[in-house]
Amino acid sequence: MRAGVIGCGSIGKVHIKNLKAVGAEVVAACDIDESELEYVKNNFGVEHLYRDYRDLIARSDIDAVVVATPNYLHYQMTVDALKEGKHVLCEKPPALTARQVKKMFDASRKHGRALLIGLTLRFRGDSRALRKYVEEVGIGEPYYARASLLRRSGIPGYGSWFTRKSEAGSGPLYDIGVHALDITMWLMNNFKVKEVYATTYAKFGPKGKGLGTWGKPVPGGPFDVEDLAAAMIRMESGATIQLEVSWAAHITSDSFRVIVLGDKAGLEFPGAKVYAEEGVLVDKQLKFAEEDPYIVEMRHFKEVVERGVEPVTKPEEMVMLQAALEAALKSAEEGRVVRVSEVL
Repeated sequence: MRAGVIGCGSIGKVHIKNLKAVGAEVVAACDIDESELEYVKNNFGVEHLYRDYRDLIARSDIDAVVVATPNYLHYQMTVDALKEGKHVLCEKPPALTARQVKKMFDASRKHGRALLIGLTLRFRGDSRALRKYVEEVGIGEPYYARASLLRRSGIPGYGSWFTRKSEAGSGPLYDIGVHALDITMWLMNNFKVKEVYATTYAKFGPKGKGLGTWGKPVPGGPFDVEDLAAAMIRMESGATIQLEVSWAAHITSDSFRVIVLGDKAGLEFPGAKVYAEEGVLVDKQLKFAEEDPYIVEMRHFKEVVERGVEPVTKPEEMVMLQAALEAALKSAEEGRVVRVSEVL
């Protein structure tokens, strides 16, 4: 696989390193920041450097592209790369709206090129063990799930695109909520969302508190997104998902926990634990191998490109995932229950 990387910030550098780790050739890189281009040239030996992504995707010697730019750029860059005949790994969230996500996958089908969304939690050993258990053994009917991903002090890139609604789309709801909700629905094997009621709060960011170390701060930049979001998501099946995510909160420490309850068994993630009642109460610890999920993700992308393996992130799942998040944001803004059909 011969690849190009668009966006050479923190996550872009991770992707360049991992492309090389799985045996791919990084032909070119693109960023509007000359210092970032200089860094990837000096540290990763990438020779062909661009400030305009259209020049990179026009290269005939590249067959795959990684899009690792701010959220608002994902849609157009991905569609343009697919039109140029490139397979694409696009960072999460796939876009700002569900309709944009649908158009991205329409372009994938039209041009015969694969599109993988970078939902890294799917590539962890424990999540894959749980998913295998769901597929091969089952937990009965999943009827309730709770996903909680809370940071104590983790607002990224204060004043940068991370905290600008026009460029990020949302705060932690789109940034980390996309991970928490995706892994929950994936373990439930249910992406058919009916309606959402949500609330959001900005209690730290407007005061310049709760700052984290990820991203580049921009002094004097805006903070017009939420720093905590909570949502109740009702599925077509009648199942319910409770989602809560924060960049900052007065808690002991960062925490992440997902539980999925079925009428025959329950799941807990992280950790690959299964709970059931088989005459007596039973706790099962599934076995799994620990490996860097970013490496596993990139290895999967390489197989998608070189061998035609189907991407693990399916189009209908990604459209509904973004629709649920978008509906949650709309619900919080308008103070009412929002049906996902309103944003599709």
